[in-house]
Amino acid sequence: MNDENSMIHRLEFRGKEIVLLGTAHVSRESVDLVAEVINDEKPDTVCVELCESRFQAIQQKNRWKEMDIIKVIREKKAFLLLSNLLLVSFQKRIADKFDIKPGEEMLSAIENAEKIGADIHLADREIRITMARTWRVMGMWEKMKLLFQLLLSTGDVDDITKEDIEKMKQEDVLETLLSEVGKSHPVLREILIDERDKYLAEKIRTAPGSKIVAAVGAGHVPGIKKNWNNAIDLQELEILPPKSRLSYVFKWGLPTAILVLFGVGFFGGGKETGTDMVAWWFLVNGVLAGLGAIIAVAHPMTIISAILAAPLTSMNPTIAAGWVSGLVEAFLRKPKVKDFESLPNDILSVKGFWQNKVTRILLVVVFTNLGSSVGTFVALPLMLKLL
Repeated sequence: MNDENSMIHRLEFRGKEIVLLGTAHVSRESVDLVAEVINDEKPDTVCVELCESRFQAIQQKNRWKEMDIIKVIREKKAFLLLSNLLLVSFQKRIADKFDIKPGEEMLSAIENAEKIGADIHLADREIRITMARTWRVMGMWEKMKLLFQLLLSTGDVDDITKEDIEKMKQEDVLETLLSEVGKSHPVLREILIDERDKYLAEKIRTAPGSKIVAAVGAGHVPGIKKNWNNAIDLQELEILPPKSRLSYVFKWGLPTAILVLFGVGFFGGGKETGTDMVAWWFLVNGVLAGLGAIIAVAHPMTIISAILAAPLTSMNPTIAAGWVSGLVEAFLRKPKVKDFESLPNDILSVKGFWQNKVTRILLVVVFTNLGSSVGTFVALPLMLKLL
């Protein structure tokens, strides 16, 4: 049974009364509705579409200052962090245009729950698990397609109207931005949307209390209702799936194939052919990795490190050229306190992403890796022609 307001849905589960609110993360009307419903219904528990890390993030405004950029690179999380910053940028710029805080409807839910003495229940899956499951099924080219799609989203938002915001109420923010990628890789929607629909449904219906108000993005409401009476295994949704055997074979097989190719060149074609193959490999892989660092406006020494590292790291599955150049960039242009303090504002523009030392380091990692990857696939046919 739904109220006349299509954002309000009334459900039951084992004697519990649940009021499900479908909100938009950048809508003033959603903020007001959440406050109104919580104060009218006086629930025992208020569920919010947040995980522990995002809950801490909106509570701690200075979290950027605690970031260890070296640790991010070493743990291979540069692409993940850059993507997350681009998502935050998209949401924050729209919110600024309509004079609200991104995620303010969740803040409103938390504040009004505290005001009436209701328990706060975090209902969403940990964002790191969701994104890790996403990256695990994406190939390099799909990740790069995603990166450029997110970078394009940092453009002008002046054309976005309130009608567009109403449309966004029917979608998850991630789904809105990843729609094009999702068309070529449908499993992304399953991880980003369908799995979270199940997770949210289970967490909401098993929340403590006999009366519950749950505030979630409107794009999740149909999926939550669809799964409301289904058996759901939360543990299964929290497991990080193992890498595919194909990715493991490719990871180790490609470097092996390159070394074999060098061997064939030297022993089958002679010293001159083998030397030419090595030269092409180092030239193409190094130059394109260096070009990636140049695009990221890296320090000259960082560019040189990318050129030198790429041909060697491309034959070592345990290290990437971008990690080397990123660490060099971080050493040469170590981010200062002001860089972390200005990060929330700098991510609002393309220029800011390239000027801030923190995001520039992330761009160096990503674009150097992209250049090296392209270099590998460009160099291979050139080397084969020499045989």
